[in-house]
Amino acid sequence: METVKGYVEHIIFQNNENGYTVMNLMTEGSEIICVGMGKGLTQGENIAVQGEYVDHPVYGTQLKMASFQVVVPKDSIGMERYLGSGAIKGVGPALAARIVRQFGDDTFRIIEEEPERLAEIRGVSERKARDIAVQMEEKRDLRDALVFLQQYGISNALAVKIYETYGANLYGVMKENPYRLAEDIHGIGFRLADELAEKIGIHTDSDYRIRSGIFYTLLQTVGEGHCYFPMESLLERAGKLLGVAKEHIRPQLDNLMMDKKLVIKGDNVFSSSYYYAELNCARMLEELNIWMRPGDSESPAESGTEPPGRENGGTGLDPEVAEHLKKLAKSLHMELDELQLRAVTEAIHNGLFILSGGPGTGKTTTINMMIRYFEAEGLDIFLAAPTGRAAKRMTEATGFEARTIHRMLELNSALSDEDTKKVRFERNEENPLEADVIIIDEMSMVDIQLFQALLKAVAPGTRLVLVGDVNQLPSVGPGQVLRDLIASRCFPMVELKKIFRQAEESDIIVNAHRINRGEQIALDNKSKDFFLLERNDINVIYKHMIQLIQEKMPRYVKATPFDIQVLTPMRKGPLGCETLNGILQRYLNPSDGRKKEHMSGAGIYREGDKVMQIRNNYQLEWEIVSKYGIPVDRGTGVFNGDMGRIVEIQENASCLVVEYDEQRRVTYPFSLLEELELSYAITIHKSQGSEYPAVVMPLLSGPRMLFNRNLLYTAITRAKSCVTILGSSATVRGMIDNVSENRRYTALAARIREQYENAPG
Repeated sequence: METVKGYVEHIIFQNNENGYTVMNLMTEGSEIICVGMGKGLTQGENIAVQGEYVDHPVYGTQLKMASFQVVVPKDSIGMERYLGSGAIKGVGPALAARIVRQFGDDTFRIIEEEPERLAEIRGVSERKARDIAVQMEEKRDLRDALVFLQQYGISNALAVKIYETYGANLYGVMKENPYRLAEDIHGIGFRLADELAEKIGIHTDSDYRIRSGIFYTLLQTVGEGHCYFPMESLLERAGKLLGVAKEHIRPQLDNLMMDKKLVIKGDNVFSSSYYYAELNCARMLEELNIWMRPGDSESPAESGTEPPGRENGGTGLDPEVAEHLKKLAKSLHMELDELQLRAVTEAIHNGLFILSGGPGTGKTTTINMMIRYFEAEGLDIFLAAPTGRAAKRMTEATGFEARTIHRMLELNSALSDEDTKKVRFERNEENPLEADVIIIDEMSMVDIQLFQALLKAVAPGTRLVLVGDVNQLPSVGPGQVLRDLIASRCFPMVELKKIFRQAEESDIIVNAHRINRGEQIALDNKSKDFFLLERNDINVIYKHMIQLIQEKMPRYVKATPFDIQVLTPMRKGPLGCETLNGILQRYLNPSDGRKKEHMSGAGIYREGDKVMQIRNNYQLEWEIVSKYGIPVDRGTGVFNGDMGRIVEIQENASCLVVEYDEQRRVTYPFSLLEELELSYAITIHKSQGSEYPAVVMPLLSGPRMLFNRNLLYTAITRAKSCVTILGSSATVRGMIDNVSENRRYTALAARIREQYENAPG
């Protein structure tokens, strides 16, 4: 690490949001290009930079900044340079020269202690003198805060966030309760706050520390998909994290309850937001779950009637509607069996209906029949799915436009919280969706927070049809909404089980159902679309994976190598997606001297690379441009699991451009590249809602809790035309036999049952 002193002659680029800066630093006798986080830096400032020299393939030698400190100029030359640099609004080079000529080396003291004397200078009024002094004071406060926080090892980027959050109060916060930083500032977690507290000298058994540790532990369980966590398990985890006995931790749960940060129900501990999310969903579901007929003006509660066939909990067909559906199906050249007819009838007669079923069981045909019936009745229909890829598939299967749930709810990034932990939608209880029927596909992917936002936007009287495969992996976010809705047994539901004739020709579909039932499958490679290549050497697996993707599969499934997806259970390890992506990038998109590249972290991004967004970002803007480069549509929001290609890297502007589905283009500043990762190989969990022409799965060995039936089933059902497993047949058979899943602690089913038990009448 080297330290270089100089003054900022010119700022080439600066990202106003995160402070990423490219600048010319003038030192004694030389000029250096510096890159890194430099929020708050302005031209003309004297600084001391700590960093390392790196050789950029295009721009040559640069100093990569790790940190910097602003050094107050000591002589009149430095003072004039700073004042005339544009750092102080309203002061240009000419005025700066006059000020320094008048006050010499005493200039900065005069501005700070006797600002009224600036009015002695020609062209400076008393008001302007005060304004110059205020600007100098503000910049000095920020510089002082940066210097203060740097002694605790806090980066400039985080230091600026802390200063912007607390202002001059940051010193008190740091001294009394640095754990507030973990709650108030995105990017500072408990561990960093704990390190700061230790440096400051706060005791390990501090009440602040224990409360923060409990809440951090609870949020960690939310990240694992839970909406609550058993108290004893939570206390045990928190105790290990804090190094404190459980008896010192338990009393702080009550304090967190008083602060309304958590809810304790029995022996279970909820984060307040997730407790009320489940409770609100249960309440809204009960309001939606009414029986209706097209044109009905009163609810069953008002009419005192029950839907046909439901008196004893049955789901008998309404003869009149069934006959109408059969005629409509015939006119549309569609065939529906008894169960599909029952599903459409239930969707007609109920405010809320759930359709479940595995691949090839006719869910799409059933949805199409619902759409045609409701359309014939003159009803407005909205279709949506959790991801762009799932929405695109829904559009192709139905011929009707489907949108992502976020777009349907009209995501408003301007109203989103800065840390993106919460998101606001234009469509809500005050401004509901203007639709008579809403059909949501891939419901297994919907987490509790998105479901709550959806229900808020659905007015009572609107039919809501939820479609999904309950045997898929649960959502990436907390909750297991579809599974809990079915488990509550409070809503009309039809599960399609029959595999139709066309689907029976696909071993992918047949094997998926066999796996789901726990039956072993043939691995003899006599299939046309399901193969297992027994390989036990990792290097051999690499070699054959590349051969399959580059040469054999594209011709077999009539797709490009980039359409073929590698799915793996793990992130880490020799067959995890992190390692595989580096290998696949080298062969599928090699460096050739023409494609621009950018080094970021431990990897390289290259034009043409296949990438994935790995967290929800509600502020990122996208646009769709015509072939003439004219924007034809704009919006905000890029979401966890969205996949696209890098189409352009702009080193001068410190950004790259990714094109997602529907030709949506998103510009990423280099500082946001932590939200992107290569996606030649992705985890099976990240593949939910997507369909690929062909899937390649490396399966050798792994943790028993991960290598289970549920995971294998989900992976196989992502393939449309071909599945190839590279690895061990014994591992595949072990996964089919392994029914263990990582249990999710959710209470939505219980909240729904409580709502119905307590309902009046």
